[in-house]
Amino acid sequence: MTQLVWLRNDLRMTDHPAFEQALSLHSTDSPVAAVHIATPKQWQQHNESPAKLGLRAALLQQLQQQLAARGIELYLLEADWFSECAEHLAELCAELHCSNIHWITETPWNECQRDLQTESHLRSKGIQCHIQAVDQLVSEPVLNQQGLPYKVFTPFYRRWLQLMQNTDQTVHCSLPETTIQTSQLMPLPDWASDFRDDLWPADTKSIHHRLQHFCQLKLASYGGHRDIPSEPATSQISPYLALGAIGPRELLSAMRNSKWGADYWMESDWLRELAWRDFYRQLLSHFPLLNKHQPFKTETLNLQWHNTPSHWRAWCNGQTGFPIIDAAMRQLLQTGWMHNRLRMLTASFLTKLLFQDWRKGEVFFMQHLIDGDFAANNGGWQWSASTGCDAAPYFRVFNPIRQSEKFDSEGRFIRRFLPELASLDDRSIHFPSGEQRRKCSYPDAIIDYSSSRQHAIDQFRNL
Repeated sequence: MTQLVWLRNDLRMTDHPAFEQALSLHSTDSPVAAVHIATPKQWQQHNESPAKLGLRAALLQQLQQQLAARGIELYLLEADWFSECAEHLAELCAELHCSNIHWITETPWNECQRDLQTESHLRSKGIQCHIQAVDQLVSEPVLNQQGLPYKVFTPFYRRWLQLMQNTDQTVHCSLPETTIQTSQLMPLPDWASDFRDDLWPADTKSIHHRLQHFCQLKLASYGGHRDIPSEPATSQISPYLALGAIGPRELLSAMRNSKWGADYWMESDWLRELAWRDFYRQLLSHFPLLNKHQPFKTETLNLQWHNTPSHWRAWCNGQTGFPIIDAAMRQLLQTGWMHNRLRMLTASFLTKLLFQDWRKGEVFFMQHLIDGDFAANNGGWQWSASTGCDAAPYFRVFNPIRQSEKFDSEGRFIRRFLPELASLDDRSIHFPSGEQRRKCSYPDAIIDYSSSRQHAIDQFRNL
């Protein structure tokens, strides 16, 4: 009787509780197999980017080969929608004479409803569903003393750190190494798209090397350099974390075992960023309206967002006339990724200065990011728009010129993605004069910062 592991956004073999449980029940008469169900129409509805789909397909190719080397077959099925998954799994279980299926829960609403429907259907067929807890950094919910969810990050983080110290974060290799000859890579599915595989290689060795390289060489300097977009100071692990090609406990294990010492990791700014990831994921579970593109602060539903198509197009195409904003947007369009500081700046620009609905930007990012993660993306946009849980105060409006001067003082990042401005001096490049713009064929600024900032503050204050 086959032990079947249902893979979703957990495309890996290590740090995988569902694989571990399946293997614990493994025997000669009960082999382990895996299945992944592609749902291209559902992914399109969820605004999954072509780059992310391309990386998903490449990861599946690699995973199928790795599993085959260990005598485990990966079945690749396709359905249009989540609602069809239950029947596809029931049919596969019947074919494999499988009475046990294992999977790891996911946080967003649609994924939760899919799993509930699937569990009910499979149990009605006599198939046992072994479901592992949400695959987060901490294996249990982080609640306050009243058993309620935190609405402010700082006390959440303090409690989260306590749990981290008392939780076993040992990483287990679920599947033993073998020397079996690997099979050829599967052909790419129809839904696969091109992505920058020169930036985001899909092989496991490269992914783990990137993590180790960051923890051993960059972790200690991360706090001081993470906001400088021209420097390769961040881990750039997020695309693999979003698709589960690497597990959260693997990140923690790499931090704890780095050369900086067993205690240093608890003070790391990178650890704090991982806690924000948990915070946003848990909010989805506690406040379901967040899954339906509703603001956490319901009073902000009364904001009268602008609908200025020319401003929207300028922002999308990196033609706002504010160099740091345009360079950031072009980085996104060219690579499928954007530096985290720039995500905050571009989101603040759209919502506070152009005063456009944050939900438009949220969708646009998901449609282009290779590391698009619904919880983190929604949380980040609502933070920037001052509509979310523990969001930036409404009167905090980033000045894109000052931010550019502070975090890209020599204009290195701007020159990389706005080569038309490369000849400008280090001061002018942050906000060229009218004459410089004409010579460089660079557009005029589409808004005045001061008046736009005041308008946003007035609108929030009037709520």
